[in-house]
Amino acid sequence: MEQIERITQMERKMERAAMAVLNLSAALEEYEAVQGDIITLSEYYSSAEWKQDFDDDEAGKLPTGLKRGVLSEDGIWNLLEDVHELNNRLKA
Repeated sequence: MEQIERITQMERKMERAAMAVLNLSAALEEYEAVQGDIITLSEYYSSAEWKQDFDDDEAGKLPTGLKRGVLSEDGIWNLLEDVHELNNRLKA
């Protein structure tokens, strides 16, 4: 029975690893597809346009129903920092 248990255990490990590889591959494809968006967001965040949009939001000049997470200093900065950390992990 030891042999059967070992083979069964290894089969489960192989299935789990195969699923993880498929999931990671799909996630990497999605991440690669948004690289242009990330570059655009980074450029926007360091631009005069972002500062103006931020100031106008603070002054109440933008519509109240407007989704504006991109004007949250912490939100966009945290996203760009997460991108930086993820890129470092991918290089390792």
